[in-house]
Amino acid sequence: MPRVYLLILAVMLGILVGLGLFTFVYAEGASYLSSDPAACVNCHIMQNEYESWQKASHHAVATCVDCHLPAEGIEKYWAKAVNGFNHSKAFTLQDFHEPIMITPQNAKILQQNCLRCHSELVHGQVSGIAGDGDQISCVHCHKHVGHGEIVGLGGPDRGPEKGHGR
Repeated sequence: MPRVYLLILAVMLGILVGLGLFTFVYAEGASYLSSDPAACVNCHIMQNEYESWQKASHHAVATCVDCHLPAEGIEKYWAKAVNGFNHSKAFTLQDFHEPIMITPQNAKILQQNCLRCHSELVHGQVSGIAGDGDQISCVHCHKHVGHGEIVGLGGPDRGPEKGHGR
């Protein structure tokens, strides 16, 4: 009798591992272990964000990981694991918000990265702010820096097509 239980356990474990490996390969899971921005468009919903990032001002200096994950340490890999799980669940169950929206925790990480990279530039504006509730959000004014409308100098509401200029 114990041999039968071991056989059943082995078969069930084999099925579980097989399904896990199939899902990992089918979802191009290995690509998510890199910092290549092209991995973000494995899911079609990220295509607009990827295309706008390619034309945005930060394209030459920052990738998705640079802005959307903590810079280093265990926090980086924890955030990557949590986001990976949440994204896998959302796309498997098709229960994601459209248009895609950043979570409060990921917005906090984004803000920390803005301040990390631009600390010398913005130190005077944010040095006296202590609490999250009162903190100036960089993307409040600069929401089109990484994604969004493709714009030139002056922002999305400038230019001939909006009645300004020529």
